[in-house]
Amino acid sequence: MDIQEAYDNNETILTKTGFEKLKDELDHLVSVKRKEVAARLKEAKSFGDLSENSEYEDAKNEQAFVEGRIREIKHVMMHAHIVDTKQAKTDSVTVGLTATLKDLETGKSHDFKLVGSYEADPDLLQISHESPVGKAIMDKKVGDIVVIELPHGALRYKVEKISK
Repeated sequence: MDIQEAYDNNETILTKTGFEKLKDELDHLVSVKRKEVAARLKEAKSFGDLSENSEYEDAKNEQAFVEGRIREIKHVMMHAHIVDTKQAKTDSVTVGLTATLKDLETGKSHDFKLVGSYEADPDLLQISHESPVGKAIMDKKVGDIVVIELPHGALRYKVEKISK
């Protein structure tokens, strides 16, 4: 199944690294955080009157957050399409690969790793395949010129390199 088919089937597109991070987070929430929250709840209950017990209320809120996050991660993992970059060819930009783009206005080059929307992190230059830049560079080849229309104007990049 290719990325477009996975997207059409409402699957969450993840790199193998992104999937492993989610798995690690789930393991931590289930094996560590649940126990910590349970201990906080038990301690807060020992303080007596629960109606005016802020520690109890805080622990219940944290428990709700942890359980909600566990459900969310399980759902994402069940509906995930994992992109295997080991088999990916670097002849065109696709999820899991890094594209080196040269800004044609400034001459500066930037490396953008194309990832699924769930694992995007602009601070780390990991951009979603659904973002304006991600959509524009998807399937482009080295040497292609990419024009990205944004509200404040168009950006023009040249694809310099594609790597794993």
